[in-house]
Amino acid sequence: MGYETAAKTDPDSVVPAEAGGMWFLKDELKAESVGFTLLELEPGTEGMEHDETETGQEEIYYVLEGEIDVALTDADETVTLEAEEAIRLDPAETRQLVNSGTDTAKLVLVGGPL
Repeated sequence: MGYETAAKTDPDSVVPAEAGGMWFLKDELKAESVGFTLLELEPGTEGMEHDETETGQEEIYYVLEGEIDVALTDADETVTLEAEEAIRLDPAETRQLVNSGTDTAKLVLVGGPL
């Protein structure tokens, strides 16, 4: 078959419900070269600080709803993204997502190559 479909509810969330939720859809979509993740962060919560140096994977974050701060630790800078805005990050860039807003932030995260 030349395609796969998946729903957010197919995999279990890897983030506790009180923080929002994070669903990795790569396996459900049988993707070989790109990761595809849905993330919801409740107000006052933050994601894990990390980089992708070991994997060599660049990432793109696209905000569907809400507002998110992308703390760029190495650059000592924070980029704020609103709905319909995106950021691409080099693998070595240390980053952390923070929802400093008052609404749930919903994002699509894409990473590759895997």
